[in-house]
Amino acid sequence: MSFRIDMSAGELFDLVRPVVTIISALVATWVLASVRRRFPLYVAILVAVVTFLFPLIVFPLYLAVLLLWRRPKYELVRWRFVIPLVFLAGTVGTIAIYKYIDDRRVDSYLSRATMKRVAHDPAAAIGEYQRALEIEESPHTRKLLANTLEEAGLFGEAIIEFRKAEQGGESDDSIPFRLALLLERKNQKKESIVEYKKFLGSKTCKELDYRCEVARQRIEDSEITK
Repeated sequence: MSFRIDMSAGELFDLVRPVVTIISALVATWVLASVRRRFPLYVAILVAVVTFLFPLIVFPLYLAVLLLWRRPKYELVRWRFVIPLVFLAGTVGTIAIYKYIDDRRVDSYLSRATMKRVAHDPAAAIGEYQRALEIEESPHTRKLLANTLEEAGLFGEAIIEFRKAEQGGESDDSIPFRLALLLERKNQKKESIVEYKKFLGSKTCKELDYRCEVARQRIEDSEITK
């Protein structure tokens, strides 16, 4: 029996990263408790912080030091368990706050939207784009949302978002062509011809582009059928 995990590399990384971070915090806490029995508190805290940041380097080195250098332990250590627990609580709390803030940044929403599109989940991608727009208005994000709405077959909503992207100053001058195709699908022939004409006057059509010929043909066909 074989199992297939339907998960992108980005989603897997987002899933594994918090687990690895928590493990690093636990290892750093153990190192703090251990170092405190051999060195002053400030040294223990410094080593614990460096261990948290670079666990794969510092932790093996510390274990090697313990094996090779038998430094005498302090028998009586004040707050032996309290300080490591406070360190662990502070570290985990900082991680939780950082993740909460990081997950709600515009870039995080856009990144998740891209991963959802790659995973062929347009509904989830649409939600991520909409949340990004709630935080920061962006004509480019509007265009990305319109693209995803079109992929999901929501042509009316895609037209609205493409127009908002245009009005916001999106530099992609192929939007009129996309709008024309969508308007054709909704049987709005006159409006689509207006968009085709607008596209023919764009910078893109001053260069060689197959869509320009499509637009010209659509305009000619509309004039013949008048």
